[in-house]
Amino acid sequence: MKLYDYAIAPNPRRVNIFLAEKGIEVPVEEIDLRQKQNIGAEFLAINALGTVPVLELDDGTHISESMAICRYFEAVQPDPPLMGTTPEEIARIEMWQRRVELNGMTPAGEAFRNFEPAFENRAVAGPDIYPQIPELAERGRKRVTKFFDYLDKALDGRDYIAGDSFSVADISGFVLVGFAAWSKLAPEESQTNLKAWYDRVSARPSMQS
Repeated sequence: MKLYDYAIAPNPRRVNIFLAEKGIEVPVEEIDLRQKQNIGAEFLAINALGTVPVLELDDGTHISESMAICRYFEAVQPDPPLMGTTPEEIARIEMWQRRVELNGMTPAGEAFRNFEPAFENRAVAGPDIYPQIPELAERGRKRVTKFFDYLDKALDGRDYIAGDSFSVADISGFVLVGFAAWSKLAPEESQTNLKAWYDRVSARPSMQS
C-alpha cells in the first residue's frame, strides 16, 4: 500500500490529517504538481484525471478522491470515529462535510486557479486545457467570504462544525481556511465563533501533518 501525495495541496492535506488522527502510517510517493508530474504519462496511467491523492492498495487497486480514501480508512480502522457512528451522526457529518466542500473548498479553488498565473490554461485540475476566467476568481472570493460568515453563525454554541465531536468536517474546514489564505482570504475579526473554532482545531497535533 502507498499514497500518491503532494502534501501541501489541499486535498492531500485532508487525507494526511485524517491519517494522523487515526494514527495510521502509509508509505508515500510524492507527485510534484509544480513540475506537472501529475499530468505525465506515468501518473495518468494511475489516475487519468491527473489529481492527487491516490491510494494504491496491495493488490494494485487505486482509490482516488480524498473522501473516498478517508472512508476506506474509516472502515479499516473505525476508532477514533471521524465520520460518525449512528445513522443520524453519519448523515449529519456527511451533510457538513459536503457543505464545506461545495461551498468553501470548490469556490476557494476557483478563486485561486482562475487568478494565479502559474495556472494559466490549467484553471481546472487535470491534464486538459481550461483557460482562466477572471469572473470565476472574483465569484469564488465572494462565495468563500460568504461561507465564512455562514460557518461563523453555524458554530455559535458548539465546539465543532458538525456538532459536539471533532470530525472529518472539521478537517475539511481547517484545510479550507488555509487554502483560502492562498488567495488572501481569511475569517474576519468579528467572526469570533469561527476564529475560536479555528484556534481550537489548530491546537490538535494532527494539524501539523
